[in-house]
Amino acid sequence: MDPLIGRRTWRTAEPIHSAIYFVPEATEEYAAIGFDGWMSGYFPSRSAPMGAVSAEVVKATFYNFDPSLVARSMAGAWETASPDQLIAARFTAADRMVRRLAGDTIHELAPAAEIARRAAEAACEHPEGRPLFAGHVSLAWPDEPHLVLWHAQTLLREFRGDGHLAALTAQGLTGCEALVTHAAMGEISGKVLKSSRQRTDDDWNGAIESLRARGWLGADGAFTDAGREGRQWIEDRTDELGVLPYAAIGEEACAELRSTVRATSTLMAAALGFARPDPDEA
Repeated sequence: MDPLIGRRTWRTAEPIHSAIYFVPEATEEYAAIGFDGWMSGYFPSRSAPMGAVSAEVVKATFYNFDPSLVARSMAGAWETASPDQLIAARFTAADRMVRRLAGDTIHELAPAAEIARRAAEAACEHPEGRPLFAGHVSLAWPDEPHLVLWHAQTLLREFRGDGHLAALTAQGLTGCEALVTHAAMGEISGKVLKSSRQRTDDDWNGAIESLRARGWLGADGAFTDAGREGRQWIEDRTDELGVLPYAAIGEEACAELRSTVRATSTLMAAALGFARPDPDEA
């Protein structure tokens, strides 16, 4: 299968999963078990399927975030709530979120859930080298179709994400350099990436200087040919490493998944102010 088919299929369904990082339901459910801030719930809840791991493990897993932010967020996390409590809170938040944002389309998600689950289960046969994904593999499948779809897309995201991390580190990029090169692609501004990962000016400027010294950025901060080729290598390897679950179900099922999930995905993205998926990609 052309890896771009996998990318298109993942991107079409991705808002159904990624909304969990922006909705009040998540903040509320984490607060109910003792986490008083968005970031204080984000890192423990997403890493909880790996168990009560150390802050160093979480820093490595989410390496483009400011390490001191991760350390602060993880301080005392497992004394506040157990991994199982956080996992349950996250599923509750996802249930509430999809019910609110999907509208009437929630009643039409069973076919998409079945296809996405097949893709995710194919990925579950290949957890090697993907520690965050492997943690999620151990979780029990929910029963309701909208949660099956959310969990399947979570697995597919983490499967792809662990592969992306491997590609970034294979190119020798630090976490902040990964962000700077992402910004140089032009899809999202450096200001947004820097703020959302809480990188300092010193971090950001140091990454720019190191990438200039490497020959990836010019004096204007734009990619050189070498930088553009290096980042494209990362994107291509990410697509290749992420295509397995989609290849397992085949092009026809991928097309059906995109078709059956598109209305819900677009609705949820719009509710959160996300850009509508490019029709050529969806």
